[in-house]
Amino acid sequence: MIASIGCVACWETVPFFSTSKSTTFPVLSAFRRHSLSIPFVSSSPNLVMSPTEPLTLNPLIHSPLFDYHRLDQQLLRTLAYDALVWCSLHGLLVADKSVQNSGSVPGVGLVHAPVALLPTPFTENQWSEATELAPIFNELVDRVSLDATFLQQSLSRTMKVDEFTARLLDIHSKMLQINKKEEIRLGLHRSDYMLDEKTKSLLQIELNTIASSFAGLSNLVTELHRYILSRHGKLLGLDSKRIPANNAVNQYAEALAKAWSEYNNPRAVIMIVVQTEERNMYDQHFLYNTHNITTIRKTLAEVDHEGEILPDGTLSVNGQAISIIYFRAGYTPVDYPSESEWRARLLMEQSSAIKCPSISYHLVGTKKIQQELAKPGVLERFLESKDDIAKLRKCFAGLWCLDDSNVVRKAIERPELFVMKPQREGGGNNIYGDDVRKTLLELQQAGSQEDGAYILMQRIFPSVSASILMRNGCWYKDRVISELGVFGTYLRNKNRVIMNKQSGYLMRTKISSSDEGGVAAGYAVLDSLYLT
Repeated sequence: MIASIGCVACWETVPFFSTSKSTTFPVLSAFRRHSLSIPFVSSSPNLVMSPTEPLTLNPLIHSPLFDYHRLDQQLLRTLAYDALVWCSLHGLLVADKSVQNSGSVPGVGLVHAPVALLPTPFTENQWSEATELAPIFNELVDRVSLDATFLQQSLSRTMKVDEFTARLLDIHSKMLQINKKEEIRLGLHRSDYMLDEKTKSLLQIELNTIASSFAGLSNLVTELHRYILSRHGKLLGLDSKRIPANNAVNQYAEALAKAWSEYNNPRAVIMIVVQTEERNMYDQHFLYNTHNITTIRKTLAEVDHEGEILPDGTLSVNGQAISIIYFRAGYTPVDYPSESEWRARLLMEQSSAIKCPSISYHLVGTKKIQQELAKPGVLERFLESKDDIAKLRKCFAGLWCLDDSNVVRKAIERPELFVMKPQREGGGNNIYGDDVRKTLLELQQAGSQEDGAYILMQRIFPSVSASILMRNGCWYKDRVISELGVFGTYLRNKNRVIMNKQSGYLMRTKISSSDEGGVAAGYAVLDSLYLT
């Protein structure tokens, strides 16, 4: 199919062939040279231009709710234009990776975050179920983190074949050897779910305990969609009040501020550990610009070069005492290109600063621990409430280690029913479809312990809906699936629980033919939910 993209900057159009993969379209003009990247386009992308005519459409009372693909083109142009203006004025932005220094210098190379133009329907019962789970998972993470034997034994096979996990466990072991106690424990978590179409069950994808992103921008997407419905809701047949409130950014900021107060050193600062280039820096800045607490941003390498532990255990970085170390990096092997970064991670763990997360919390969030917790009888090791245990177990998808020969045989026979997961975060790591069969057969033929690096998970098949996706100033129609992430905040000082609650949500939507789902990785867009 041939279509065209208009260019605001040079007023040219470029013919292109629609494709199922990301395509870059170079445009030359007398004024500038640039490119427009449209990932996963199924329909023709439409460049957003200022509406030239007043909107005079009749209400869409005869169209099914949420059948967004049937919306009139004139209405879509107006909605998209209004959305881009709102994003620009309210900071719903990311760094444009095509612009040099955009990921390190604020204000350079801004572009609106990839978003859905309108909210995605979600059943109210399952929404309530997801929010009720957050404080239970928070408490579970804390209790599992204190069971060093469980963590070490559960990951013992994985560490033999996964160097990254082995390095993390080595730091954990060193903390045990020096009897290092984390008396103040701060958790900023996010539990991700999908609604299984066949069973209508809310099933957990994963539990994130490190660098749980988009508390800042997800809050803004909720406000964006409420704004659009407040202006055009009658035409759409939708009520802005059906979009649940999302206070994620303020809840995360409050948790950081309370933890800072518990540390009880007014001269100490909060340190954000970041990647060298961070497209999502504005999501991060929203979290710590609300409580007048000094914050600094450092890479792991900078911490290694500038950091030291004072005699009283205080971590000092470039002469500044650190109260909280908030990790927005350090969750992937890519963040540790040399021994410098590993020295920094060890140094921080040895200090008295509050870590978010501590090495123990980090390990609790691994895929292998998720699989171990789903085994019969394991939750009872950590929780007393039968009601809480039942709620958690209800949301567990099928999870298996690869030493279960029966499950492995089934996965080889029907690979489309499984997902193969390594111990990695950040998107783009999982194995799907025929690649599951191929990888399992290769592991069997090798006869090694490499299978210890993976788990198998039941593949969830959520319902498919119509959506309007926006990226790089263009909108296009596609069939999509969505994933709900529920944020949780947990703060404890010794035996005193200061905070334990559900703290907002993140909705991510991707085209139904895409396996992976990370927004920062380029697979999905930010969204909100509309309660039905």
